[in-house]
Amino acid sequence: MPFPVVIAVAALAGWLLSRRDPDFAHPPQGDGDQDETAPVISDDALHDDRPSSGRLVRILAIGLGLWAAPIAAVTVIFGSDSIFTTQGLFFSFSALVTFGGAYAVLAFIAQQAVETYGWLAPGEMVRGLALAETTPGPLIMVVQFVAFLAAYRNPGGLDPWVAATLGALLVTWVTFVPSFLFILLGAPYVERLRHNVAISAALAGITAAVVGVIANLALYFALNTLFTATSIWTWGPLRITIPDAASVNPVAVGITLVALVLTLVLRWPILRVLGVCALLGPASLLIPL
Repeated sequence: MPFPVVIAVAALAGWLLSRRDPDFAHPPQGDGDQDETAPVISDDALHDDRPSSGRLVRILAIGLGLWAAPIAAVTVIFGSDSIFTTQGLFFSFSALVTFGGAYAVLAFIAQQAVETYGWLAPGEMVRGLALAETTPGPLIMVVQFVAFLAAYRNPGGLDPWVAATLGALLVTWVTFVPSFLFILLGAPYVERLRHNVAISAALAGITAAVVGVIANLALYFALNTLFTATSIWTWGPLRITIPDAASVNPVAVGITLVALVLTLVLRWPILRVLGVCALLGPASLLIPL
């Protein structure tokens, strides 16, 4: 099901559970989870900015203006049906539902980019995710890769390289600006919201659901890496990807098994595991298949 639907249902489930069990949103913590080290700066000293309607309106006006300005500009210049307008609106929406970090929302982005918009193939999406994992930055930067390819292949009247660069810059902007807007808007209310049972319960439900959503991203990786051909089975709102068993990639399966052993059995650090697997990739070209 679409990621926003999962988040909404999880939030509702958390709220309903809290009405039966008030401790659902605040489960008891074990002694091992308590940090006894005193902070350098007292937590109370960091929360002296009082909420005010004037501050709220100013930040909202500036933030929404910065967020909407580039989308409005590309809409006026290139039209409402251009690739840039579509990307700006879609990734703005994705930024609004990014609960649980990039690992949670990227399965939704991959589904929409590949199946709904047809901007790139499943294998290309997986390679983009792998590329983002190798860079010293947040995984959500894969949206720049998606936007670049999409605009390059749908440049309109622009040079493909110019269109690709413009699309990448636009999507990066609309992905990150909302983060700053929400932080600045919510800072004075954070401590108050922490003690709101309804909101805490809804967020607890979302947090639990995010575990499953991240597992879904792992499944997406597996299906499109271990198999070269898949098919989609749909029933109402449900969409299930079914791999073709005859298209299994033995090299990918072998490297996956090596990574699992190094990670779960030998407990190697992740950078060492990535290094070994990166070497196994080109080494596999020497194996006659």
